[in-house]
Amino acid sequence: MQNINTVVIVIGGPTLAALFTSLRTRGWKIDVPKQFATALVLMGPPDGDAGDPQEGHQDQTHDGEQERPKLKLHPSVEDSTPSFRADVRTAQALKASKPDTVVGFVGGHVTSRPEESLRYAGVIDYVARKEFDMAVVAVAEGRKYRDVAGISYLENGVYQQNDEAEPLTTEQLDALPFSSDIYARDLDYKKYNSPYCQYPYVSLYTGRGCPARCTFCLWPQVTTGHSYRTRSVENVLEECKSLKRHFPDMKELFFDDDTFTADPKRAVAIAKGLGKLGITWSTNSRANVDRETLKALKDGGLRLFVVGYESGNEQILKNIKKGVNIDRARRFTKDCHDIGILIHGTFIVGLPGETHETIEETIRYAMELDVFSIQVSLAAPYPGTELYEMARQNGWFAKKDKTDILRDDGIQQSTLEYPGLSKDEIFESVERFYHRYYLRPKPILRIIKTMLEDKDVCVRRLREGFEFFKSLKQRKADLDASKAATPTVALAAA
Repeated sequence: MQNINTVVIVIGGPTLAALFTSLRTRGWKIDVPKQFATALVLMGPPDGDAGDPQEGHQDQTHDGEQERPKLKLHPSVEDSTPSFRADVRTAQALKASKPDTVVGFVGGHVTSRPEESLRYAGVIDYVARKEFDMAVVAVAEGRKYRDVAGISYLENGVYQQNDEAEPLTTEQLDALPFSSDIYARDLDYKKYNSPYCQYPYVSLYTGRGCPARCTFCLWPQVTTGHSYRTRSVENVLEECKSLKRHFPDMKELFFDDDTFTADPKRAVAIAKGLGKLGITWSTNSRANVDRETLKALKDGGLRLFVVGYESGNEQILKNIKKGVNIDRARRFTKDCHDIGILIHGTFIVGLPGETHETIEETIRYAMELDVFSIQVSLAAPYPGTELYEMARQNGWFAKKDKTDILRDDGIQQSTLEYPGLSKDEIFESVERFYHRYYLRPKPILRIIKTMLEDKDVCVRRLREGFEFFKSLKQRKADLDASKAATPTVALAAA
């Protein structure tokens, strides 16, 4: 008989799905534990002695059969700066339940701060930096820590950092199992909703990395790099074919690559294949795609772009190394309007160079572009990014804890402030931005039109509207609390 322990992968985001499937193809049976809403359990070849992950596991022979390695409980938590403390509490709960659990953290925060993360609470056994597919599989299969590229760990209290793993190539990305197989088996895709995607939708990655150099963007700077490494067109379309079988009610496919249009010829080739499959799709794009490519993508089923405009001030765009100027973004937006491609535009307030005047300039710019929908965020200087270093060197952080990005209620807070522009003024401008943009005849009529055309959309829009105004109310309460606390801080300092 085979004799193994349970392996748990705690999923914090879609990037772990391919890793999950990779382990499955190595013989682990998959199930979902009821006690962890975001966890997926991999059960290898029920109970057995746990080996030492530092020394590896030895195969054993029993009744003439070659046994699989005996494994400990191995959670791998995909972590972020805002969620780090909560993720550590989850790891502590797992360790309290089963002390010999081996906990690995992956993601942007621990990649940028591996030693600090390992020492934070003593419950993280290793950190898999940058791309973690191969590293986590190697640890789960019992490789010695010192032999696993791309991980950091403590050995007798001494920090150890192995050499970086090589970024995965197209051939290696194609060799990864399809994430959608895991979605189909273990996720109810109808429980997931995106305000800019048609419901129900499914999301996939077709590549990693982004050639743009935006100073605020976490993933290219910290984890995936500035080279856009992609799956082959054939591999992507093969998975897309399976989506129609797995998710017959799917109305839209969303490609979550940082910049799907970074390789226009490949994007057009995929679009042609999707057009033949009859799949409606959307994706992320920069505002610099030429009109001919846009027409080809639209002909292939493209419905909507998510576009990062960020600011309506040219100097701020230069400060953040956006690489797309305002005039180019205007032409791109006009082309999309003419061709019939919808845009969900994203903007950021509080970037370097921000003033009261530039905020107003960006609001007017957004109203001029008049895209289908918008998202307004606060500048978030994540550790490992150029923006973080700029803020640290220039003294822009509003709080001593430079990683305190979210309030306890989950609302993003302003972590930066500038001479003449306080963090509270930046925070307040988000609500003003939304009011000025949406409380105009054209956006209101667009929303009403979509509600009248589809009863399900009507229900979604009403629910989203309720949540939107609820969040604005919470934001006002947070702002009032921050303003009330400011005099107290000043008196204490005095």
